[in-house]
Amino acid sequence: MSIPVRIGENLYESARIEARIEHRTIAGQIEFWAKVGRAAIDNPDLPVSFIVDALASMAEPREQAEPFVPRSRQG
Repeated sequence: MSIPVRIGENLYESARIEARIEHRTIAGQIEFWAKVGRAAIDNPDLPVSFIVDALASMAEPREQAEPFVPRSRQG
C-alpha cells in the first residue's frame, strides 16, 4: 500500500543520497530510518549501530545467512 507523504527537501535529498549508497529506493530508505528510530526508542539501552546491524541482518535472505559460531569455538 502506498500513501503519499510530504517531507522536507533536506530530508528527501539526504534519503536520495543514502538510498543510492545502500541500494534502496528513497521510500525504502525513509522506511528504514523510521524502523531504526522506532527500535531505538523501544530499546534505549541498545546502541543505534547494533539496531542498524540487526535490522540489516533480519532483511537478508535466510539461505545467505552464516551460522553463528561463538568466539570460544573459533580457530
